[in-house]
Amino acid sequence: MDDARAAATGGTGPLDLCAWAAGDAGLPDQRAVPDVCAAPQQRRGRFSRWALQGAEEAGRHQGPHGRAEQTHSWLRVMCLTGVDYFSTLGYQPAIAALAAGFVSPIATLVLIALTLLGALPVYRRVASESFKGEGSIAMLERLLPWWSGKLFVLVLLGFAATDFIITITLSAADAAAHAVENPLMPAALHEAQVPLTLLLVVLLGAVFLRGFREAIGIAVVLVAVYLALNAVVIVTAFVHVFQHPALFSDWGAALLRQNGGSPLLVVGVALLVFPKLALGLSGFETGVTVIPQIHGRGDEPGGRPEARIRGAKRLLTTAAITMSVFLLTSSLATTLLIPQREFQPGGAANGRALAYLAHEYLGPVVGTAYDLSTIAILWFAGASAMAGLLNIVPRYLPRYGMAPTWARAVRPLVIVFTLIAIGITLAFDANVDAQGGAYATGVLVLITSASVAVTLAARRKHQPKRMIGFGVISLVFAYTTVTNVIERPDGLRIGALFIVGILLVSFVSRLRRSFEVRATSVTFDATALGFLQEAEEFGEVHLVANEPGPGDAAEYRTKARTERHDSHIPGRAAITFLEVRKTDSSDFEEDLVVRGEVRHGFRVLKVDSGNVPNTIATVLLQIRNLTGVVPEIYFEWTEGNPISNMVRFLIAGEGEVAPVAREVLRESEPDVRRRPVVHVS
Repeated sequence: MDDARAAATGGTGPLDLCAWAAGDAGLPDQRAVPDVCAAPQQRRGRFSRWALQGAEEAGRHQGPHGRAEQTHSWLRVMCLTGVDYFSTLGYQPAIAALAAGFVSPIATLVLIALTLLGALPVYRRVASESFKGEGSIAMLERLLPWWSGKLFVLVLLGFAATDFIITITLSAADAAAHAVENPLMPAALHEAQVPLTLLLVVLLGAVFLRGFREAIGIAVVLVAVYLALNAVVIVTAFVHVFQHPALFSDWGAALLRQNGGSPLLVVGVALLVFPKLALGLSGFETGVTVIPQIHGRGDEPGGRPEARIRGAKRLLTTAAITMSVFLLTSSLATTLLIPQREFQPGGAANGRALAYLAHEYLGPVVGTAYDLSTIAILWFAGASAMAGLLNIVPRYLPRYGMAPTWARAVRPLVIVFTLIAIGITLAFDANVDAQGGAYATGVLVLITSASVAVTLAARRKHQPKRMIGFGVISLVFAYTTVTNVIERPDGLRIGALFIVGILLVSFVSRLRRSFEVRATSVTFDATALGFLQEAEEFGEVHLVANEPGPGDAAEYRTKARTERHDSHIPGRAAITFLEVRKTDSSDFEEDLVVRGEVRHGFRVLKVDSGNVPNTIATVLLQIRNLTGVVPEIYFEWTEGNPISNMVRFLIAGEGEVAPVAREVLRESEPDVRRRPVVHVS
């Protein structure tokens, strides 16, 4: 081996062969060899090249929740959460009034208590534990081992998809409702809510296909204008209420009359119906995904970003308090001033209660300005949800091997999500009320899972008081979720469809990708490089696959003698043992580190991996890339039924090691002359 190559490691450090084969290591003796870590390049048509542009950048997208090239103050970043969180004011008061009637303000108080005493503490803890923007799902992935963690994540991804897709469709539907109900809209378009909703969904997809760059400045303007207009509408409404104090007494009388004249029954009803108001909790998961956007003054690169975490906690707290104030005042104002019949389907306040007040008390000009502001922020909430989908799917599924390779690219995902959103819009006829249950289900499942995640984290850190507190919060959110599902099962049905779809796609993809090279990088330490240098000087590389055993001298002597006899390895040829020590078999993509060791006079290459045959094939290809010598490896036949061995391979990463390793080599290297040779005896 060239001395310059060894010098690149500093004599003792590792050499990243993926970087070396790609020409990034700055070595003078680079050979024109393929990089086994890179996906094979296939001839593609013009559409495929356009659609798959950026597919190599897994987990990245062009929306506002991507990795920040420029960070901002937590107050500005709060507006990224706000386009999702605060925009619910466009439809939340109307949905709450429709669901709870005169009890809506009391039920909103219960929701606010759950927000400030439940969801807020949970997500402040999530911000501390998952500060890279992965959210609560990543916490559960780390806390739950092996396949149980992966399957649980897939189920949560189904509910996350429900949350984000319904955010897109519900926000577009409500934006269209504000447009068609505006008195300045031509009469011919008053029945065009479905076409307008579809137009907004398609426009959203088109923007992402073209390239949706980070737009925090737009978010700041939209949130500031929208909250200011809401404040004006609510203050104006309360001025009218205080001028007509009988409105309070009328509401109180109607409230008691609706509930049999019992104040205790009013409280009981509020406790029962508040899950229907769960849309007011929608911004917390988004709040922790934008943490990388927050500027952390004094944070050390690669360390725990304490300043950024503090900023995230301020963001969550400020957003929760702000939203709580608007939820309570808007619920009270709309309940006092809008007749209950107007909240019903077809009513003037259905899906647009605050807009109704804006037109009623501030006139058509201010009312239209409010409508335009609402349409803009609701459309941008859909953009935020699309960005969330483009963030979460490439982050998990390709890494699990549970998505086609095109799932790494933005444009195919945008097309898929847009088509799904169109289907959901048509299925619900662009009805805001009908989609509320599905939206609330997705939101509540994610918050419940976050509560469970922080409870488990507190348990592992031996914090009993926090564990009990978060456990109680988990139970409350579990009750809220179950109640919402019983009352409005549409959310569970849609979530189940997404879960089944994700599971089917995931397992089919995992099967189809079983014979891929899975390593994202391969690194050899200095001792391993020394072994390869000696082998390269002789022009031969002979490896013996050895299942790790007791590691004593007898194990290696017996294995070497048996393989030399049964496989007819030349007596003059030096052999090196290759051992794969099993780790989590549910992992698909891995960074491999090959360590060299001399044990009882025998040379041994060791690598930790969850998948034995694919890892062996990857190491062989990289040895060939580095030395220029086609290696040969020797196996023993695996005992047992071939079908059971194949199941073992798919689930545990073991089984028919030799045939699978050869198949991986065959698919990765079509040139037989350059393909590592597999011997089985």
